[in-house]
Amino acid sequence: MSAYPPPGPVYGGVGRRIEEAVELIQMELRHTIAFVNDAVVPHVRKESISALRTVADTLRDLADRFEESRMPHGQPPTPPSNPTPNAPPNPSKAPRS
Repeated sequence: MSAYPPPGPVYGGVGRRIEEAVELIQMELRHTIAFVNDAVVPHVRKESISALRTVADTLRDLADRFEESRMPHGQPPTPPSNPTPNAPPNPSKAPRS
């Protein structure tokens, strides 16, 4: 007795099984691609934007500290310039979300 299923007809048996396996793999791949596009990509995009804003705020604070450490004591700090020409100023310095 063999643990393997009985072989199909000589012509097309193995080929049919391979075609069925390929179809199943293609279907699973389509489902995986849809899941990645619908769930993973938007989440990663949202988290990346949030992380970039946090890094930008941290770098801005670091630049302010560098600038303050270069100035002689008692001299008032100069107001920060707007780094991008078309961007509106952010007076509140509140984190963007």
